[in-house]
Amino acid sequence: MGDFNGHNPIWGSPDINLRGQQIETLIDNHCICLLNSSNHTYFHQPTRTFHTLDLALCSPSLVIKWNFNTEDDLFNSDHFPIILSYIDNDIGYPERPRKFIFQKANWSLFSEFATITLDMVEEVSIDDAVDKVTCSIIQAADMAIPKTSGKIPKIWKPWWNEECRIFNKQQKNAWDKFRRYPTTSNLIDFKFAKATFRRVKRTSQRKSWQAFISTITNQISSKKLWEKIRGLSGRYNDNTSVSFLNHNGQVITDAKKIANTLAEAFSAVSSASSYSQDFISHKTNEERHNIDFNTLTDDEYNPDFHFIEFKRALSKSHATSPGPDNIHLLMLTHLTETSLHNILKLFNRIWKEKKFPSSWRRAVVIPILKPGKDAKKPNNYRPIALTSVLCKLLERMVNSRLVHVLEKKKWLSPFQSGFRFGRGTIDNILLLENSIREAFVSKKHLVSILFDMEKAYDKTWRYGILKDLYGIGFKGNLPIFIQNFLKTRSFRVRIGNTLSDGFYQEEGVPQGSVLSVILFIKINEVIKQLPTGVSGSLFVDDLEIHCSGEDMGFVERKLQEAVNKISEWGRKNGFQISSQKTVAIHFCRRRGLHLDPKLLLHDCTIPIVRDAKYLGLIFDSKLTFKPHVNYLKRKCIQSLNIIKMLSGTSYGEETSALLKVYKALIRSKLDYGCVVYGSASKSVLKALDTVHHQGLRLSLGAFRTSPIQSIYVLCKEPSLELRRERLTLNTFF
Repeated sequence: MGDFNGHNPIWGSPDINLRGQQIETLIDNHCICLLNSSNHTYFHQPTRTFHTLDLALCSPSLVIKWNFNTEDDLFNSDHFPIILSYIDNDIGYPERPRKFIFQKANWSLFSEFATITLDMVEEVSIDDAVDKVTCSIIQAADMAIPKTSGKIPKIWKPWWNEECRIFNKQQKNAWDKFRRYPTTSNLIDFKFAKATFRRVKRTSQRKSWQAFISTITNQISSKKLWEKIRGLSGRYNDNTSVSFLNHNGQVITDAKKIANTLAEAFSAVSSASSYSQDFISHKTNEERHNIDFNTLTDDEYNPDFHFIEFKRALSKSHATSPGPDNIHLLMLTHLTETSLHNILKLFNRIWKEKKFPSSWRRAVVIPILKPGKDAKKPNNYRPIALTSVLCKLLERMVNSRLVHVLEKKKWLSPFQSGFRFGRGTIDNILLLENSIREAFVSKKHLVSILFDMEKAYDKTWRYGILKDLYGIGFKGNLPIFIQNFLKTRSFRVRIGNTLSDGFYQEEGVPQGSVLSVILFIKINEVIKQLPTGVSGSLFVDDLEIHCSGEDMGFVERKLQEAVNKISEWGRKNGFQISSQKTVAIHFCRRRGLHLDPKLLLHDCTIPIVRDAKYLGLIFDSKLTFKPHVNYLKRKCIQSLNIIKMLSGTSYGEETSALLKVYKALIRSKLDYGCVVYGSASKSVLKALDTVHHQGLRLSLGAFRTSPIQSIYVLCKEPSLELRRERLTLNTFF
């Protein structure tokens, strides 16, 4: 570690110098890992710019043992203090919730005792019926599925099993015997026991890793892979626990107080008092009008649910963390057909009687630190709600009908790509890129504004959602279910094994529930506010608008009109647009000097930036995509540390496993948006070829001098250029 005085985009510098090239070559040639995060380490006062000059390098075997971070204060220096923290098993809260060990479950015993009868779901009230079903499933699970102790072991080894325990004990017994009686025979016995245990341990590690590899998809994150690798190495890193907070000048270390502080912060965000005074007055006036969904209709979305809908929803559900009732999805999939039919009858009772179980209104909230934020501040955490799996199953069935009707009635904006079948972020990215290309060809200016909605999910106006559903024409069971779903929701924050007091979520939709995204439909109206000549697109709450023209004054007037209308719409609907995070980009290839537009949001000037990230892709004003390629290369090289580390282990060195990690973790990053950034010049795209070649060589265990064409053949992988062409041909826009 030291001040290398080298500039390279790999560690966050905007440019590259000779020293930076030399360091990059050193890292590549000698299989060295770079520990630096995205934090800058140097402040250049004359130019008021930040750089990364101080680097931390290590061998692959050490990369899982250290975390890199920097202090925010310079302490009267021009270099930020660097903190290298050793990752050990010192957990702030040694107890955690007890979990079912499904690998050791006796499912036949569970299915026998987890019997949901017709009397359970029909002879009592809905609340009692839900309680009976929950008790029956949990009691059967307690008999058939073992649980963890709830205590975090001193040495965390997820691959440890009964066979490892037995042979480890034999090794210790042989060692104790040799220490008491140091004969040749006892020494041979000890060496044999030691070798046997080593073989069993490696086999167990390899099986655990292979089982994990079989579950890897392109959606896996580097964070999850690092957690698994650290676990195989005996290191446990609980990233969800909050050890202390700094609130109102006081340091809080007690788990209960931390949980209550976070719960208060989450509750305050969703409170009606967090809205502006103008919107509170508007909200009060609007909510005086009662919305009546009780009109009897025979619409296609109101009849009872069929078993095929139930099975489809069950197959599409994900095995996420259970809610307050502790029911896991795997328990539902192992119920008998009779029990599943009776659960469906309970769902249809809830549907027809228009009563929502009170236990389903409660959630356990897990605080997740936002990327790059200060962990000491309560407002820097995102609340993820864990709700009942039974409730999520019914939500998924309702959601399927709701989306079908919204699509059929064409109520969703054609420029909204979020939560819609056959659409994704690439559609919006291509739309913006196509508009920029057309402006370049016509020698026009194009200005794009990227808006940031502050805590959009937590501040969504519930009455506004119901009003929109009523305006679309929804009547009967479906809108009433949604109305009941949104009422009087409460939550408790969990820190370790400690729960906070109960708090209410007055407004907003719970993050983590199935219906949350589609109930964010009110955001669709914002596109209708755009004046003629201004285009835009939405991906859930990510809003982008743009306007092009030969005269910058015309573009400025049009965009200012659009910003004013969007701001007014947000004020009337409870959405708060951040003036600090909203940015604009001026795309232009015209020669000569021309002024950037001056745009105002809430009387604050919207900053004009050279490049900005939109839906994961960095757009620059000249559309060279050089900033994005540099960013992409930096992220991929950080991920290559995983392959470097695995290639030196006894359990992860197989070529097939390493290639699967490479494809899921690195190639997927290179693939995303390549149909857009693939238009960059060959000299820019060439920087990614080195990442591709290095990843394949590490996976194959080949020398650096191996011909790249041979590497392609052995790995059955094409060049990045050919892959970009194929993905582009497969893209329909």
